[in-house]
Amino acid sequence: MVINQWVPAAHRGDAIGDSARRLRDLLRRLGHDADLYALTMDDDLLGDVRPFTNGAACAGDVTIFHFALPSPMTEAFAAAGSCRILQYHNITPAHYFAPYDPTLFRLAALGRAELATLAGRVDLALGVSEYNRRELERLGFARTGVMPIAIDFDRLRNAPRRPALEKVLDDGPANILFVGRIAPNKRIEDHIRLAEHYKRYVDSQYRFIFVGRTDVVPRYYATVRTLVAQYRMLPERFLFVGPVPDCELATYYRTASAYVSLSEHEGFCVPLLEAMAMDVPVLAYAAGAVPDTMGGAGVLFWPKDLEYAAELLGMLAYEDEVRGPIIAGQRRRVGQFGDEAIERQLVKVLGEICQ
Repeated sequence: MVINQWVPAAHRGDAIGDSARRLRDLLRRLGHDADLYALTMDDDLLGDVRPFTNGAACAGDVTIFHFALPSPMTEAFAAAGSCRILQYHNITPAHYFAPYDPTLFRLAALGRAELATLAGRVDLALGVSEYNRRELERLGFARTGVMPIAIDFDRLRNAPRRPALEKVLDDGPANILFVGRIAPNKRIEDHIRLAEHYKRYVDSQYRFIFVGRTDVVPRYYATVRTLVAQYRMLPERFLFVGPVPDCELATYYRTASAYVSLSEHEGFCVPLLEAMAMDVPVLAYAAGAVPDTMGGAGVLFWPKDLEYAAELLGMLAYEDEVRGPIIAGQRRRVGQFGDEAIERQLVKVLGEICQ
């Protein structure tokens, strides 16, 4: 069977594009003729990902469209003659961008409106989480399901060591890690407030590390940095390192005492599982799809009591009798996202839709 996947943009290191490429490889392993097509792509993906202008993009038996932003692909997908499977990766609600970037506000609003136009025009609509599936159902999609993001954990587990970076990070303070773009829904300002409680009630030796793009919403990033100054906190306690290659990302995970997510909106959140795969205990605010992704592993908290969160964070960072069982549970959860599990889900979905 010819199974084509469409993504508006294919970027290395982006969860959607990386997942689509991994799904393509799994489909090929199952014996299908599978390719991935994109409107735009990184130069180093040329040849691995095909341009959407290629006529073969619309010639498959099944088309899987990864939706996360408005694009010309949406209407082309609705008009495709093949079996159509929508994979919804979620769109950050527009109101998060309103105080900082009118363009991103408009893009997010258009994206949700465009998603709604596909209701009744696809054969199956899949969310990457149960949270996303419920949103699709509310929008009027009749046939829905869940297909998780496919993650390559080995790229981190087997990444080469970076001794110089390890030495810099292993200098005493507890490393509290966050991975993801610096965006308003991630509530990075709450990490700064959490640090204030942590410093006051737990330990003055700490380092909060943020790995991910800082240029997505520049005004928001500036607001976060200003908050550090307002609290009169040492700026060297907060490292914003930007996007990094996998070998460095693996080093940040390996040297982390704990991983923290205070985000208020997530459609899946891959770094939660990456941290689990690297045996970093995870503390996360229970919002959006985060409880779905955690699946009972790690430590969830709600409501957002940051003084309480600081106490939990101290336990995860320093108490081995707490860390051990948490890490064991996280390993079990990561096992549910292995290639075999994703393959079984693929076979089930294709069997149901192609009957």
